[in-house]
Amino acid sequence: MRRNGILFGALLVLLGLLLLLSNLGVIAVDVWSLLWPLALIAIGGSLLWAVLAGPRTTEVEEAEVRLQGAGRAHLRLRHAAGRLTVTAGAAPGLLLSGRFGGGVEKRIRPDADGLRVELSLPRRAFPSFLVPGRGWSGHGLEWVLALSPEVPLTLSVDSGASENRLDLSALMVTELRVETGASSTEVTLPAAAGYTRAHISSGAASTVVNVPEGVGARIQTEGALSDINVSPRFERLAAGQYQSPDYAVAPNKVDLKVETGVGASTVR
Repeated sequence: MRRNGILFGALLVLLGLLLLLSNLGVIAVDVWSLLWPLALIAIGGSLLWAVLAGPRTTEVEEAEVRLQGAGRAHLRLRHAAGRLTVTAGAAPGLLLSGRFGGGVEKRIRPDADGLRVELSLPRRAFPSFLVPGRGWSGHGLEWVLALSPEVPLTLSVDSGASENRLDLSALMVTELRVETGASSTEVTLPAAAGYTRAHISSGAASTVVNVPEGVGARIQTEGALSDINVSPRFERLAAGQYQSPDYAVAPNKVDLKVETGVGASTVR
């Protein structure tokens, strides 16, 4: 059994012991209030061990998707665990190209509104990351994608226990949605996409959002149990609301909403 599997087992035993002692009246502890912190400890410990343990042998698939003449694209990435890197740099005529640790399943559907593409981990990959200690490493389930700067993009990212690095600065992303679980996420927003609407939602996470210089931003933040920091370059309008002084006249602007459950978020 791997060490992070032992960690999960030890935490379950500890929780069961506390429940037993509480039911017997030996201790006066609200055990259920400990469940969320213990879950965070288990996830964090598993992720740390996965990184320290180094890479595992995992299938790596190279794949690409052609634009097929589409003037717009809608891309959804369903990457449940591991490491995800997204940048510009796809060759002319391609929507994307990349390397996919753990493999990839593609769903491609052209329609009147452009090319719709969904990429997800194959079902055979799920057991490896659902079992503690197997496949959680960013080395094993690592996706590295280069996207096309040629067409406007709608980009959706769904990830779980992961490390996400999304450099969209050279892309025409007009709509962005990122939903993560226990993760570390850094997003650099587009520098010259005209208007971008972005919604970044995270659970137990560390999130950094970079707004390029010259991009006007209107920002809304929410987070009951989180530490949210917004750069002084954005004026505070009200609780959780900020705006750059040049937002109204900026040729490139973003409406950004950042929601954080437990953790820290920074907008700069």
